[in-house]
Amino acid sequence: MIYLGYFLFLFCGLTRTRVMASYPIWWSLAVGHQYTSLGTQPILCSSIPGLVPKQLRFCRNYVEIMPSVAEGVKIGIQECQHQFRGRRWNCTTINDSLAIFGPVLDKATRESAFVHAIASAGVAFAVTRACSEGSVTICGCDTRRKGPPGEGWKWGGCSEDVEFGSMVSREFADARENRPDARSAMNRHNNEAGRVSITDHMYLKCKCHGLSGSCEVKTCWWSQPDFRVIGDYMKDKYDSASEMVVEKHRESRGWVETLRPKYTFFKPPTETDLVYYESSPNFCEPNPETGSFGTRDRICNLTSHGIDGCDLLCCGRGHNTRTENRKEKCHCIFHWCCYVSCQECTRVYDVHTCK
Repeated sequence: MIYLGYFLFLFCGLTRTRVMASYPIWWSLAVGHQYTSLGTQPILCSSIPGLVPKQLRFCRNYVEIMPSVAEGVKIGIQECQHQFRGRRWNCTTINDSLAIFGPVLDKATRESAFVHAIASAGVAFAVTRACSEGSVTICGCDTRRKGPPGEGWKWGGCSEDVEFGSMVSREFADARENRPDARSAMNRHNNEAGRVSITDHMYLKCKCHGLSGSCEVKTCWWSQPDFRVIGDYMKDKYDSASEMVVEKHRESRGWVETLRPKYTFFKPPTETDLVYYESSPNFCEPNPETGSFGTRDRICNLTSHGIDGCDLLCCGRGHNTRTENRKEKCHCIFHWCCYVSCQECTRVYDVHTCK
């Protein structure tokens, strides 16, 4: 079971447990007994480790929506694991550590960029959805993004207030990224890229009204897409992420680090692109320093020529094959009216795993 306090600790500064390094601890927001009793425990916020003063104030002022923040972090992690299920790094989490990704996110890599973006998007998504469903009282439907109706339809329903959800994600996730260094600049950019992905994928959802579903009149409202759409989009951004270099400038407040594209002949990154400035390990072999678990015993696809195929996923080490008996429903028959009966069959499958 995932508890509230754990996720909040993680999303506020995952690697800050060592030298206040780089990534958010507030992931721990969904791991703790506080999850179910959040609204009745005013000391919850002060009991969460790793919060900076701005996050602590925000938590106390918006304690009602903190379960939604936790749910958003959980959604983000689950989507990360889905998107990378066939990659050498598969977004593995560690159950017995507050830094649930281990040291992987210590470096300013593509993986760090993706995790920040998908988690920030998840929080914006979950808070926005909670507002539209009426499960929290401090927010509701969006009445600003309407404009004139179109031909054959009128405004109705509850348009989701993605601006409020994004504000919550921005205020909480970015509160820690106020240092004048390159990692904070990278984290802020990728956090915002995740949130912008939600706004850019809002669409007009409609419902028909009329006799026998004739759709004589349609009522429409702004809706978020399925979060899988956001995950697919951010995965594409991961694959095309922009490599940056760190530059130092002296300003009145002291030395400030900024990022600029490493390759000037490529199009500079926009607010929707992910950025990074350190190379990733190859994740082929276990390495406690980089957080790599290696790919031994991972299931691979024998027929694929992609990264999930046995050649690439197993890093050239080869693979083992075993047979597996699986019970499945078969010979199903529809009976009038109205049920389906099936037999149970045992089928033999080949399972390929990396050496």
